[in-house]
Amino acid sequence: MIKFSEYFNDWLYGNDGYYAMYKEIGKDGDFYTSVSTSPFFGGAIAKKIIKSIEDGFLPQDTTILEIGAHHGYLLADVIQFIYTLKPKLLDTLNFSIVERFPNLQKKQKEYIKESFGDIIKLTHYNDLQEIKLENAFVLANEIFDAFSCELVYTNDKNVLQQAFIENHKIKFIDCNDEKIINHCKKYQITKGEVGLSYEEFVNTLCTNIKGFEFLTFDYGDRYPRNDFSARVYEKHKVFPIFEEGLDLKKLYKKSDITYDVHFNHLSDCFKNNGIENVVFNTQLKALVEFGIIELLEILKANVDESTYLRQTQNVKTLLEPTGMGDRFKIINTRK
Repeated sequence: MIKFSEYFNDWLYGNDGYYAMYKEIGKDGDFYTSVSTSPFFGGAIAKKIIKSIEDGFLPQDTTILEIGAHHGYLLADVIQFIYTLKPKLLDTLNFSIVERFPNLQKKQKEYIKESFGDIIKLTHYNDLQEIKLENAFVLANEIFDAFSCELVYTNDKNVLQQAFIENHKIKFIDCNDEKIINHCKKYQITKGEVGLSYEEFVNTLCTNIKGFEFLTFDYGDRYPRNDFSARVYEKHKVFPIFEEGLDLKKLYKKSDITYDVHFNHLSDCFKNNGIENVVFNTQLKALVEFGIIELLEILKANVDESTYLRQTQNVKTLLEPTGMGDRFKIINTRK
């Protein structure tokens, strides 16, 4: 019998884990992301990076560091829009990816080279622990929902219980882990997910990079739902983890497993490192503030109407208040 966090981590990152093998994202995969929806997602981020440099917060030779880059599509979109908006920056900027799996590093290198030839030099890190930088713009799209978590539940005797896995079956046992108990008391969690691994990530980031701007997008909200959000994605079908008859053994390592991010906890991880200005926002508000509408206006002036309308429709999907625009949230902070 093992903790749910160990099972979750092995599902995604163990031998033959879901993320250890290259997977398609989008129509031919198990789920969509903002990256697979429109290149203007990366374009808005590029505009944000350029502004941070022009405002003097980051130098022109800063490193753009992506964590969890998958194929490298997002970083490539960012690079392409920097080339469009401020091409001289490509002479000075550095580009890096944190990626633990060698086969994915290979895919990312190939895609960046295929897209830009030898113009872009890409550096890989196997782990965040390896990084030692003076400054960076750190980009992380949908990574915290893939950090290991525990499942907790308060029973009818008001006792907090923790999930364990035996033969791919979930069992709840009285929790005796003081960190989990204290976390649940602090955030008034009676039922749901507890992602304690956020803390180590943020601590390492703050220790290894002297000055940075950090931007992450993920689904979730400020406050815990006090319900289970853990779910499995397979071929664009969603299966709540406690759905009756769900066969975890069959889905194990062959589909994506995820949960909603608790953004107040993530924000507190930065504040515990002395970073007070942590901005929380919806994807809709963030992308508009970054300048995605202005990018569409530039497009309109340079392409035919059908191309413009197609791209506009994709951007609407990113911004839709009843969909991605509100479901996805961001944290943006500076050290």
